[in-house]
Amino acid sequence: MTMIDWLARRRVALGFVCGIAAIVLARPSRASLLAGGLVAAAGEAVRIWAAGHLEKSREVTTSGPYRFTRHPLYVGSAIITLGFVVASRSAGVAVMAAVYLGLTYTAAIRREEAFLTERFGAAYPDYKAGRLGGVARTFSVERAMRNREYRAVAGILAAMAMLAMRAVWP
Repeated sequence: MTMIDWLARRRVALGFVCGIAAIVLARPSRASLLAGGLVAAAGEAVRIWAAGHLEKSREVTTSGPYRFTRHPLYVGSAIITLGFVVASRSAGVAVMAAVYLGLTYTAAIRREEAFLTERFGAAYPDYKAGRLGGVARTFSVERAMRNREYRAVAGILAAMAMLAMRAVWP
């Protein structure tokens, strides 16, 4: 197993470890929690929009945010992470988040793009190059639920609650 595979496969577990470290390093204030919560909510909105257009492993999606970026779920997650950095009010958390995102998301994107190229043949490289048309699809809450985006919402709420408790009980 390559380092890229290892990082890609363990990015969620590594995220939990970094999350625990972030709670310890955090020095949130009421203002940072509010600002960071708004940024994180914007990131989750991007993820929900993407999940409501995505048929995972069934097709190359070109509707919704996939018209603008190949990886809107990762973009949304990066925005959520920025929200937690703002909420934490900690330079240490900012550095840890940047390293985590840089390593794990780069690995995950490389692995995912290799899988999609293998799965969909020429359709994925055509999509990457902007040559693939697409199915005009409307957003679907049912599709977002099927893609389990509710788990990300629950995770955000739990993490923000822990940061809020950290603000109250340093």
